[in-house]
Amino acid sequence: MTSFGYFLSSEENSPRELIRQAQLAEQAGFEKLWISDHFHPWLDVQGQSPFVWSVIGALSQTTSLPITTAVTCPLVRTHPAIIAQAAATSAVLTEGRFVLGVGTGEALNEHILDSRWPPADERLDMLEEAVGIIRRLFTGELVTHHGPHYDVDTARLYTVPEQPPSIYMSGFGDKAAGLAGRVADGFICVKPDADLLSTFRSAGGQDKPAQGGLKVCWAADAASGRKTAHRLWPNDQLPGEAAQLLPLPRHFAQLSELVTEEMVGQNMPCGPDPETHLKALRAYIDAGYDEVYVNQIGPDQEGFFTFYAEQVLPELSA
Repeated sequence: MTSFGYFLSSEENSPRELIRQAQLAEQAGFEKLWISDHFHPWLDVQGQSPFVWSVIGALSQTTSLPITTAVTCPLVRTHPAIIAQAAATSAVLTEGRFVLGVGTGEALNEHILDSRWPPADERLDMLEEAVGIIRRLFTGELVTHHGPHYDVDTARLYTVPEQPPSIYMSGFGDKAAGLAGRVADGFICVKPDADLLSTFRSAGGQDKPAQGGLKVCWAADAASGRKTAHRLWPNDQLPGEAAQLLPLPRHFAQLSELVTEEMVGQNMPCGPDPETHLKALRAYIDAGYDEVYVNQIGPDQEGFFTFYAEQVLPELSA
């Protein structure tokens, strides 16, 4: 049976607001949490980008919901050994309710330490090596590694959970989905793509969980929802590889000038009609996803959570 979680947007919300939203999500009946991991927001207007590991520590003490990073990039900005330590500590704090979601990342966040942005195939190789290092460190044993992309010299994690956290991998193409099937414990995707999920399953992910996520904008009327979503997240409608390649929020703002309110309304649930939201969520269910996470765009979080608690989540449970 599909479960439903709330997607905490680190790009749009302060640390304290993220904690407040997580508590509201639990009260509304959401079962799990996603949280994004960024150094920059996509657009300056979004306005935030707190350090995700500090927020996860606070969440562990203020909510009982499981937490997945959606997603962390353990390639350039942060060495996989440091991600392993952060994830192991998060798993201890949450008493096992933590999943490390990883992906190949975006230049937007990773270029801050190295202006060379590796091509996609190289980043996939780096991710496979990084996941191997992280899994070895999760054992609590002494690790030395000298690989094509990373070196680790006699490193050991002393704070580790009884069971290592699962590692899920995001994928936007067949190669990434295939790698996730081979080396990850689960799959993450932000589109209801049944073909990608099939690639993941056929590559070794037959019985592994798949998480999907989407953005919505509940509002008193559809027009105001479209306006809010267009103001804050027009970049969500940009196609292709731009999201992986552009290095600065202003570049996304420039490209997002091509996105209209009508485009947002056609591709994102906006407004107060529960059927519009249910249709978008059911697309993930029909594609075969086991968990679906929803992010509300804009400041009206209370209205969103009341709407989902009363008109959306009960329908999905039924």
